[in-house]
Amino acid sequence: MKMGKNKAWWVPWAFLALPLVLYLFWVILPVFQSLAYSFTKRDSIIFGTQWVGFRNFARLFTDGQFWLAIRNNMVWLVFFVGIPVPLGLFVAMLFNTERRGNRLYKTLFYLPMTLSFAIIGTMWMWIYNPDFGALNTFLRMVGLDSVAVQWLGDKRYMTGALVAVGVWRQVPYVMILYLAGLKGVPGELVEAAMIDGASWWQRFRHVVIPMLAPATVVAMTISVIDSLRSFDIVYVMTNTKARAAEVLASYMYSSTFHYSDYGYGSAIAVMQFLITLGFILVYVNNVLKNEIER
Repeated sequence: MKMGKNKAWWVPWAFLALPLVLYLFWVILPVFQSLAYSFTKRDSIIFGTQWVGFRNFARLFTDGQFWLAIRNNMVWLVFFVGIPVPLGLFVAMLFNTERRGNRLYKTLFYLPMTLSFAIIGTMWMWIYNPDFGALNTFLRMVGLDSVAVQWLGDKRYMTGALVAVGVWRQVPYVMILYLAGLKGVPGELVEAAMIDGASWWQRFRHVVIPMLAPATVVAMTISVIDSLRSFDIVYVMTNTKARAAEVLASYMYSSTFHYSDYGYGSAIAVMQFLITLGFILVYVNNVLKNEIER
Protein backbone atom coordinates (compact mmCIF):
# COMPACT_ATOMS: atom_id res chain seq x y z
CA MET A 1 0.00 0.00 0.00
CA LYS A 2 2.83 2.38 0.83
CA MET A 3 4.54 1.67 -2.50
CA GLY A 4 1.26 2.35 -4.36
CA LYS A 5 0.78 5.68 -2.60
CA ASN A 6 4.31 6.78 -3.45
CA LYS A 7 3.79 5.89 -7.09
CA ALA A 8 0.60 7.98 -7.25
CA TRP A 9 2.10 11.22 -5.90
CA TRP A 10 1.87 12.77 -9.36
CA VAL A 11 -1.90 12.17 -9.75
CA PRO A 12 -3.07 15.36 -7.91
CA TRP A 13 -0.50 17.41 -9.83
CA ALA A 14 -1.74 15.92 -13.09
CA PHE A 15 -5.24 17.19 -12.31
CA LEU A 16 -3.89 20.59 -11.19
CA ALA A 17 -1.54 21.03 -14.13
CA LEU A 18 -4.03 22.58 -16.58
CA PRO A 19 -5.65 25.01 -14.06
CA LEU A 20 -2.20 26.07 -12.82
CA VAL A 21 -0.94 26.70 -16.35
CA LEU A 22 -4.06 28.73 -17.19
CA TYR A 23 -3.75 30.70 -13.94
CA LEU A 24 -0.08 31.39 -14.67
CA PHE A 25 -0.86 32.47 -18.23
CA TRP A 26 -3.96 34.58 -17.54
CA VAL A 27 -3.22 36.02 -14.07
CA ILE A 28 0.41 35.86 -12.94
CA LEU A 29 2.10 36.78 -16.23
CA PRO A 30 -0.23 39.74 -16.93
CA VAL A 31 0.57 41.13 -13.47
CA PHE A 32 4.29 41.22 -14.24
CA GLN A 33 3.56 42.40 -17.78
CA SER A 34 1.56 45.36 -16.43
CA LEU A 35 4.40 46.17 -14.05
CA ALA A 36 6.86 46.19 -16.96
CA TYR A 37 4.53 48.33 -19.11
CA SER A 38 4.16 50.88 -16.32
CA PHE A 39 7.77 51.95 -16.83
CA THR A 40 7.27 52.63 -20.52
CA LYS A 41 5.45 55.02 -22.84
CA ARG A 42 3.50 52.93 -25.32
CA ASP A 43 1.18 53.84 -28.17
CA SER A 44 0.15 50.22 -28.66
CA ILE A 45 0.65 46.89 -26.92
CA ILE A 46 3.48 45.85 -29.27
CA PHE A 47 4.87 48.93 -31.02
CA GLY A 48 5.94 52.41 -29.95
CA THR A 49 7.73 51.40 -26.75
CA GLN A 50 9.87 53.97 -24.96
CA TRP A 51 11.44 53.46 -21.52
CA VAL A 52 10.46 56.33 -19.19
CA GLY A 53 11.30 54.91 -15.76
CA PHE A 54 9.10 56.27 -12.96
CA ARG A 55 7.70 59.11 -15.08
CA ASN A 56 4.23 57.53 -15.29
CA PHE A 57 4.07 57.19 -11.49
CA ALA A 58 5.25 60.79 -11.02
CA ARG A 59 2.49 61.88 -13.39
CA LEU A 60 -0.10 60.08 -11.25
CA PHE A 61 0.60 62.30 -8.23
CA THR A 62 -0.12 65.45 -10.25
CA ASP A 63 -3.16 64.04 -12.05
CA GLY A 64 -6.40 65.41 -10.60
CA GLN A 65 -8.46 62.71 -12.31
CA PHE A 66 -6.38 60.03 -10.60
CA TRP A 67 -7.08 61.54 -7.16
CA LEU A 68 -10.77 61.87 -8.03
CA ALA A 69 -10.82 58.17 -8.93
CA ILE A 70 -9.19 57.32 -5.59
CA ARG A 71 -11.74 59.46 -3.74
CA ASN A 72 -14.59 57.69 -5.55
CA ASN A 73 -13.05 54.33 -4.68
CA MET A 74 -12.94 55.36 -1.03
CA VAL A 75 -16.65 56.20 -1.23
CA TRP A 76 -17.25 52.72 -2.65
CA LEU A 77 -15.12 51.23 0.14
CA VAL A 78 -16.95 53.01 2.98
CA PHE A 79 -20.42 52.11 1.73
CA PHE A 80 -19.50 48.59 0.59
CA VAL A 81 -18.27 47.73 4.07
CA GLY A 82 -20.60 49.96 6.08
CA ILE A 83 -23.90 48.80 4.55
CA PRO A 84 -23.74 45.27 3.08
CA VAL A 85 -21.96 43.69 6.07
CA PRO A 86 -24.36 44.78 8.86
CA LEU A 87 -27.42 44.63 6.58
CA GLY A 88 -26.42 41.18 5.28
CA LEU A 89 -26.06 39.99 8.89
CA PHE A 90 -29.46 41.44 9.80
CA VAL A 91 -31.18 39.71 6.86
CA ALA A 92 -29.36 36.45 7.62
CA MET A 93 -30.63 36.59 11.20
CA LEU A 94 -34.19 37.04 9.90
CA PHE A 95 -33.90 34.12 7.47
CA ASN A 96 -32.13 31.86 10.00
CA THR A 97 -35.38 31.23 11.86
CA GLU A 98 -37.78 28.51 10.78
CA ARG A 99 -40.64 30.34 9.11
CA ARG A 100 -43.06 29.45 6.38
CA GLY A 101 -41.81 30.55 2.97
CA ASN A 102 -38.24 31.17 4.11
CA ARG A 103 -36.75 29.30 1.16
CA LEU A 104 -38.74 31.38 -1.30
CA TYR A 105 -37.73 34.62 0.41
CA LYS A 106 -34.06 33.58 0.44
CA THR A 107 -34.21 32.77 -3.27
CA LEU A 108 -35.85 36.08 -4.16
CA PHE A 109 -33.43 38.04 -1.99
CA TYR A 110 -30.43 36.27 -3.55
CA LEU A 111 -31.72 36.88 -7.08
CA PRO A 112 -29.56 39.99 -7.76
CA MET A 113 -26.40 37.88 -7.39
CA THR A 114 -27.54 35.63 -10.26
CA LEU A 115 -27.87 38.54 -12.69
CA SER A 116 -25.00 39.72 -14.88
CA PHE A 117 -23.67 43.25 -14.48
CA ALA A 118 -24.95 44.08 -17.97
CA ILE A 119 -28.51 43.21 -16.95
CA ILE A 120 -28.19 44.96 -13.58
CA GLY A 121 -26.78 48.10 -15.19
CA THR A 122 -29.47 48.22 -17.87
CA MET A 123 -32.23 47.65 -15.33
CA TRP A 124 -31.00 50.41 -12.99
CA MET A 125 -30.51 52.81 -15.90
CA TRP A 126 -34.25 52.45 -16.50
CA ILE A 127 -34.93 52.98 -12.79
CA TYR A 128 -32.74 56.11 -12.72
CA ASN A 129 -34.14 57.56 -15.95
CA PRO A 130 -35.02 61.20 -15.12
CA ASP A 131 -38.20 61.27 -17.23
CA PHE A 132 -39.93 57.89 -16.89
CA GLY A 133 -37.73 56.02 -14.40
CA ALA A 134 -39.36 54.24 -11.46
CA LEU A 135 -37.43 56.23 -8.85
CA ASN A 136 -38.32 59.71 -10.08
CA THR A 137 -41.87 58.63 -10.91
CA PHE A 138 -42.34 57.48 -7.31
CA LEU A 139 -40.79 60.67 -5.92
CA ARG A 140 -43.18 62.80 -7.99
CA MET A 141 -46.14 60.68 -6.89
CA VAL A 142 -45.38 61.41 -3.21
CA GLY A 143 -44.85 65.12 -3.86
CA LEU A 144 -41.04 65.15 -3.77
CA ASP A 145 -40.55 66.69 -7.21
CA SER A 146 -37.50 68.64 -6.03
CA VAL A 147 -35.74 65.37 -5.15
CA ALA A 148 -36.34 63.87 -8.62
CA VAL A 149 -32.97 64.71 -10.18
CA GLN A 150 -30.67 63.52 -12.97
CA TRP A 151 -29.20 60.63 -11.04
CA LEU A 152 -26.74 59.64 -13.76
CA GLY A 153 -26.46 63.07 -15.36
CA ASP A 154 -25.46 65.20 -12.39
CA LYS A 155 -21.94 64.73 -11.05
CA ARG A 156 -23.17 65.47 -7.51
CA TYR A 157 -25.30 62.29 -7.44
CA MET A 158 -23.60 60.03 -9.98
CA THR A 159 -21.17 58.21 -7.68
CA GLY A 160 -23.81 57.73 -4.99
CA ALA A 161 -26.26 56.31 -7.54
CA LEU A 162 -23.68 53.81 -8.80
CA VAL A 163 -22.64 52.80 -5.28
CA ALA A 164 -26.30 52.16 -4.40
CA VAL A 165 -26.52 49.66 -7.26
CA GLY A 166 -23.34 47.92 -6.11
CA VAL A 167 -24.59 47.73 -2.52
CA TRP A 168 -27.94 46.34 -3.70
CA ARG A 169 -26.08 43.49 -5.40
CA GLN A 170 -23.57 42.92 -2.56
CA VAL A 171 -26.02 42.50 0.34
CA PRO A 172 -27.36 39.08 -0.80
CA TYR A 173 -23.82 37.73 -1.11
CA VAL A 174 -22.96 38.79 2.44
CA MET A 175 -26.27 37.30 3.61
CA ILE A 176 -25.28 33.89 2.21
CA LEU A 177 -21.92 34.05 3.99
CA TYR A 178 -23.60 34.81 7.32
CA LEU A 179 -26.29 32.17 6.81
CA ALA A 180 -23.51 29.61 6.39
CA GLY A 181 -21.79 30.99 9.49
CA LEU A 182 -24.97 30.85 11.57
CA LYS A 183 -25.29 27.13 10.83
CA GLY A 184 -22.04 26.65 12.72
CA VAL A 185 -23.17 28.45 15.89
CA PRO A 186 -23.73 25.70 18.53
CA GLY A 187 -27.31 25.78 19.75
CA GLU A 188 -26.26 24.63 23.21
CA LEU A 189 -24.23 27.82 23.73
CA VAL A 190 -27.24 29.96 22.95
CA GLU A 191 -29.45 27.83 25.19
CA ALA A 192 -26.91 28.06 28.02
CA ALA A 193 -26.88 31.84 27.70
CA MET A 194 -30.69 31.87 27.82
CA ILE A 195 -30.67 29.75 30.97
CA ASP A 196 -28.21 32.19 32.54
CA GLY A 197 -30.71 34.97 31.91
CA ALA A 198 -28.96 36.69 28.99
CA SER A 199 -31.16 38.94 26.90
CA TRP A 200 -31.46 38.60 23.10
CA TRP A 201 -28.94 41.40 22.59
CA GLN A 202 -26.49 39.87 25.08
CA ARG A 203 -26.75 36.48 23.39
CA PHE A 204 -26.24 38.10 19.99
CA ARG A 205 -23.31 40.23 21.12
CA HIS A 206 -21.41 37.78 23.32
CA VAL A 207 -22.26 34.42 21.70
CA VAL A 208 -23.36 34.80 18.09
CA ILE A 209 -21.06 37.63 16.95
CA PRO A 210 -17.81 35.97 18.21
CA MET A 211 -18.82 32.69 16.55
CA LEU A 212 -19.39 34.57 13.27
CA ALA A 213 -15.87 36.04 13.26
CA PRO A 214 -14.65 33.85 10.32
CA ALA A 215 -17.70 34.79 8.22
CA THR A 216 -17.17 38.46 9.10
CA VAL A 217 -13.52 38.31 8.02
CA VAL A 218 -14.50 36.78 4.67
CA ALA A 219 -17.41 39.21 4.15
CA MET A 220 -15.34 42.31 4.93
CA THR A 221 -12.32 41.14 2.93
CA ILE A 222 -14.43 40.41 -0.15
CA SER A 223 -16.33 43.70 0.26
CA VAL A 224 -13.05 45.64 0.44
CA ILE A 225 -11.69 43.89 -2.65
CA ASP A 226 -14.93 44.35 -4.61
CA SER A 227 -15.12 48.04 -3.72
CA LEU A 228 -11.54 48.74 -4.79
CA ARG A 229 -11.85 46.86 -8.07
CA SER A 230 -15.34 48.15 -8.92
CA PHE A 231 -15.58 48.53 -12.67
CA ASP A 232 -18.48 46.60 -14.21
CA ILE A 233 -21.32 48.77 -12.94
CA VAL A 234 -19.43 51.99 -13.68
CA TYR A 235 -18.64 50.80 -17.19
CA VAL A 236 -22.14 49.55 -18.02
CA MET A 237 -23.99 52.56 -16.62
CA THR A 238 -21.63 55.35 -17.75
CA ASN A 239 -19.49 53.71 -20.48
CA THR A 240 -16.53 55.36 -18.65
CA LYS A 241 -17.51 58.71 -20.23
CA ALA A 242 -18.71 60.22 -16.95
CA ARG A 243 -15.37 61.44 -15.59
CA ALA A 244 -16.91 62.55 -12.27
CA ALA A 245 -17.84 58.94 -11.41
CA GLU A 246 -14.62 57.27 -12.50
CA VAL A 247 -12.88 54.81 -10.21
CA LEU A 248 -9.36 53.47 -10.56
CA ALA A 249 -10.40 50.50 -12.69
CA SER A 250 -12.46 52.59 -15.12
CA TYR A 251 -9.75 55.28 -15.29
CA MET A 252 -7.20 52.59 -16.09
CA TYR A 253 -9.50 51.25 -18.82
CA SER A 254 -10.20 54.64 -20.41
CA SER A 255 -6.52 55.68 -20.27
CA THR A 256 -5.44 52.41 -21.88
CA PHE A 257 -8.11 51.79 -24.51
CA HIS A 258 -9.75 55.16 -25.14
CA TYR A 259 -6.56 57.21 -25.20
CA SER A 260 -4.10 54.40 -26.13
CA ASP A 261 -1.80 55.36 -23.26
CA TYR A 262 -0.82 51.82 -22.32
CA GLY A 263 2.09 52.76 -20.08
CA TYR A 264 0.05 55.20 -18.00
CA GLY A 265 -2.88 52.78 -17.81
CA SER A 266 -0.51 50.09 -16.55
CA ALA A 267 0.81 52.48 -13.89
CA ILE A 268 -2.78 53.07 -12.70
CA ALA A 269 -3.32 49.28 -12.59
CA VAL A 270 -0.16 48.82 -10.51
CA MET A 271 -1.26 51.52 -8.05
CA GLN A 272 -4.71 49.94 -7.77
CA PHE A 273 -3.09 46.58 -7.03
CA LEU A 274 -0.83 48.07 -4.35
CA ILE A 275 -3.69 50.00 -2.69
CA THR A 276 -5.90 46.91 -2.63
CA LEU A 277 -3.06 44.73 -1.32
CA GLY A 278 -2.29 47.31 1.39
CA PHE A 279 -5.88 47.39 2.65
CA ILE A 280 -6.11 43.59 2.70
CA LEU A 281 -2.78 43.10 4.49
CA VAL A 282 -3.59 45.69 7.16
CA TYR A 283 -7.07 44.28 7.76
CA VAL A 284 -6.01 40.62 7.84
CA ASN A 285 -3.05 41.48 10.11
CA ASN A 286 -5.37 43.22 12.59
CA VAL A 287 -7.80 40.32 12.51
CA LEU A 288 -5.06 37.75 13.13
CA LYS A 289 -3.61 39.90 15.93
CA ASN A 290 -7.01 40.08 17.64
CA GLU A 291 -7.44 36.32 17.28
CA ILE A 292 -4.03 35.69 18.88
CA GLU A 293 -4.80 38.06 21.77
CA ARG A 294 -8.01 36.13 22.46
